[in-house]
Amino acid sequence: MPDPSAVPTAPVGGHTPSVTVELTAEDTKLVVLARGARGRVGAVEGAAVRDQDGRTYAAASVSLPSLTITALQLAVASAVAAGATRLEAAAVVTEASTLDGAGHAAVRDLAADAPIHVAAPDGTLLGTVLE
Repeated sequence: MPDPSAVPTAPVGGHTPSVTVELTAEDTKLVVLARGARGRVGAVEGAAVRDQDGRTYAAASVSLPSLTITALQLAVASAVAAGATRLEAAAVVTEASTLDGAGHAAVRDLAADAPIHVAAPDGTLLGTVLE
């Protein structure tokens, strides 16, 4: 995976990211977990979140005839189901160049200010949404 320790960001999904982002070791771990979740099932996207206690939850997107849920929505739902009340950070690995609105909204339900890192399938950071 490329070293994303200090990467200028680009607009992601219409949300204005910060000018420069420095991924902590814990945030880099989220990108690795999201890549793993995506790769295990060959999903379009994978995501991981970290809750207020430092616990992490990873998920892949699901697309069934009766259920469609983004990876980020599922990661947030898993965290909530385990008792999380706040998120510290999130990461999405996606083939798209934008952050989907539903995943963004799910994170914002638990944290108005948690960074959402968006990365390409190879782990290259595309940007970080802070709003």
